[in-house]
Amino acid sequence: MRRTTKFAAVLAAGILALTACGSDSDGDSDAGSDDGNTAAPTSDVKVGMAYDVGGRGDQSFNDSAAAGLDQAKEEGLIAEAQESEAEDGEAESAREERLRTFADAGYDPIIAVGFAYAASVGKVAEEYPDIHFAIIDDSSLADVPNVASLVFAEEQGSFLVGAAAALKTESDHVGFVGGVETPLIQKFEAGYAAGVKAVNPDVKIDVKYLTQVPDFSGFADPAKGKTAAQGMYDNGADIVYHAAGGSGGGVFEAASEAGAKAIGVDSDQYNTADPSVKDVIMTSMLKNVNVAVYEYLKQVSGGTFPSGVTTYDLAVDGVGYSTSGGFIDDITDQLDEYKQQIIDGEITVPDKP
Repeated sequence: MRRTTKFAAVLAAGILALTACGSDSDGDSDAGSDDGNTAAPTSDVKVGMAYDVGGRGDQSFNDSAAAGLDQAKEEGLIAEAQESEAEDGEAESAREERLRTFADAGYDPIIAVGFAYAASVGKVAEEYPDIHFAIIDDSSLADVPNVASLVFAEEQGSFLVGAAAALKTESDHVGFVGGVETPLIQKFEAGYAAGVKAVNPDVKIDVKYLTQVPDFSGFADPAKGKTAAQGMYDNGADIVYHAAGGSGGGVFEAASEAGAKAIGVDSDQYNTADPSVKDVIMTSMLKNVNVAVYEYLKQVSGGTFPSGVTTYDLAVDGVGYSTSGGFIDDITDQLDEYKQQIIDGEITVPDKP
């Protein structure tokens, strides 16, 4: 059952509007509703979306989640959406309170974007057993009955862009910049390295993480991303792949200044990055968070609240690679061969470095 307290909803909406940071919707609970194309809601579903650091507008992970929410809104699958985001360096209690505020206001389901919400979702889901939660990029809550875990085979998509890097490098030297060294981001590194080595085991791979847990600022510090990538380009790398969220903008700047190439992540960053740097983005590893969010909300709109773990891999196009800009058009046949070998089980991609 949903908790529906009108007074609480009004009060919480005011709180969220004041506390939401950096959202393109400026705290508007009707994200995507001003374009004139939004369908009339066919359900009374009210969604609370808790973004990670960077929020809507990060041109990467959070924006992909937002796109799924917007699609559900535009198709009338949900009646209302409210958004808020984490602040860099905030205490765990702040994440918990963000989720409680949604729950007290009658939002059900509540979607937490990012593994950093795992502890908070676990605690708050227990406090509100009648509210349904979804968390992206974490499977530690698989046994909690009111939590759906939406996870991805990042290593598989990263393998394909690693193969692309190895096929395109002219210096036999590439790089990887991770935002924060966690098991999740290590999946990107592991898959990328495996893809590079599958094509050419002699290619050198530089690896740099911007921060270590519990410092998650590595996902929202373009200056650090630029410095890390500059060092790699200066040392001879000609292609650098980032899995660093908003910090990836700095990697693109470094690539532009070096006359080199970069690989984006999560969304097709050729289409979302600043126009001044998009021509350095030869491909992006697509992690279709938008698909996961949309499919989850579609089920909820139909009256079903998923739980347990749902994995989005190459077999269901949960991950992949982009071709915008035409930089890899000449190697897509080779990449698709690798893709099919992974799907068929002929290649097992490691998820640890």
